[in-house]
Amino acid sequence: MQRTVKLKLQPTPEQAQALADTRQQFTQAFNDVCAYGWVQTEKNGVRLHHATYYTEKAACSGLVSDLVIQVRVKATEALKSAFARQKAGLQVSCPQSRACPPRYNVHPYTLSWEAQTVRLSTVGGRMTVQFTCPDYAVKYAGLPVDTADALQYPDGSWWLHVVVTLETPAAAPTDEVIGIDLGLAHPAVTSGNQFLGKKAWKATEGRSFRLTRRLQSCGTKSAKRHLRRIRHKHARFRRDCDHMLSQQLTDAAAAGGTLVLENLTNIRQRMRARRKTATKRRMHSWSFAQLTSFLTYKAEERGVTVARVDPRHTSQRCSACGHRARNNRRSQSRFVCRACGFELHADLNAARNIAAKYRASRGTSSTGAPLSTGVSSPVRSVVRQHASPEVRDKLSP
Repeated sequence: MQRTVKLKLQPTPEQAQALADTRQQFTQAFNDVCAYGWVQTEKNGVRLHHATYYTEKAACSGLVSDLVIQVRVKATEALKSAFARQKAGLQVSCPQSRACPPRYNVHPYTLSWEAQTVRLSTVGGRMTVQFTCPDYAVKYAGLPVDTADALQYPDGSWWLHVVVTLETPAAAPTDEVIGIDLGLAHPAVTSGNQFLGKKAWKATEGRSFRLTRRLQSCGTKSAKRHLRRIRHKHARFRRDCDHMLSQQLTDAAAAGGTLVLENLTNIRQRMRARRKTATKRRMHSWSFAQLTSFLTYKAEERGVTVARVDPRHTSQRCSACGHRARNNRRSQSRFVCRACGFELHADLNAARNIAAKYRASRGTSSTGAPLSTGVSSPVRSVVRQHASPEVRDKLSP
């Protein structure tokens, strides 16, 4: 299991210039290798290495051999991604970077957690640079390190993104399954009756959008300065919200449990909201992929599994009797089954359906027992064991 730790470098002016020159030559070599691979339709790393290594070593003489090799590795990754998108019918062009961060493997850099220094190979030779370790990363101090990327942020500061390796926790799998319904009105609702996140986040994002729209329509120099100051504010806010929400979701499950999400890939293409509506704008700015990635790596550290299920009909199906109808959902938050009259918050009903669908795919009930065969619906089989007598009568064949 690997994690990326962001360390803030504290270089001297001379060291900062050497890092900038290293990045400039690294970027030039990266673009050259990508251009060659694009023209030759070549994405094999070995063949790219044989075709470009000596040329780039001569053109970027300041880079040590290991950095030239890492240039080819990065270019190979970019070319594979570009060709895959091209094969899928998507519009794509030759990969190119204006500021490609130099990547260091274990040879051209040495990191000391105790002294908080890192020794890097640059075009000016090896340099020892001080760094500071953020509070969240103290628990990773002393762990074995893998590769590292040196990035310069827009404010001029230098950061080293170091990949560390830690042991995967040994947690025995349990029968605990928690369904999670992600949404815009309620950030996350679990099948354990938890409404996580804050509804105020939606209002904050709305104010940020309206402020940006007013400043863009104004067009004055003062408005443009204001826009430059807040251009990354919304992304930072959204990232912070996703970190908090993913941590809350991870804490909701014990080690060995399973968190089940809907597979929301391509949801923006499937949505039917009218053009130029607030719902469509919020949907297109919804960072569900970022939230899922945060949840996955945080759950992994606790020995919790993250799974996905098909999202179809989870909002239309009754979690009590299994009856599915579009008009079961009376409003955004109200669910009333047309068949049995069961009423519940719509997002909570969907979360229970997500958990039931995962159990059905695994062939177990909510207690971990195998499902009986010969039933009309796997979801009904899951809920029949715990339904009220009235509902069981409706489910009887």
